[in-house]
Amino acid sequence: MSDQIQVSKTVDASPEQMFALLSQPSRHTEFDGAGMLRGVEPGGENVSGTGDEFIMNMNQDALGDYQMKNVVTAYEENRKIGWAPSLHPLDGYKDKVGDAQATGHTYTWELEPAGSGTKVTQTYDWSGVEDEAFRGFFPMLTEDQLSESIDKVANAAK
Repeated sequence: MSDQIQVSKTVDASPEQMFALLSQPSRHTEFDGAGMLRGVEPGGENVSGTGDEFIMNMNQDALGDYQMKNVVTAYEENRKIGWAPSLHPLDGYKDKVGDAQATGHTYTWELEPAGSGTKVTQTYDWSGVEDEAFRGFFPMLTEDQLSESIDKVANAAK
């Protein structure tokens, strides 16, 4: 089994339109294909380069309400953006995940002009997860959920 899921499709929106939305974490709830995002904490409204951080409020059955800190790992304006999430605070959920270190996975979006639209490739990669207890949770998302996220961003960009 691969340690990543990658979905590519061509959408009817420009790379600039797609990137403008993806670089605004405050808009991410609009195109969350998994339905876990609840909003961004103040200070995380816009991403402008690698190393930037934003904290998302989340909810899912196993954890209930929780937060993820996302560090921007890829940033090439109008072409590529990605982030690495980790529980926030990292040791704040021991009652639910024990000593598992919830780090090492990434989400990366690549945008390539394709005619009047954009070829979008979204990669959900957990190959960097070193903690075996946390590795057992993957994949947390499906190919269909990633595909739905791409569609939602494209629709919001129109």
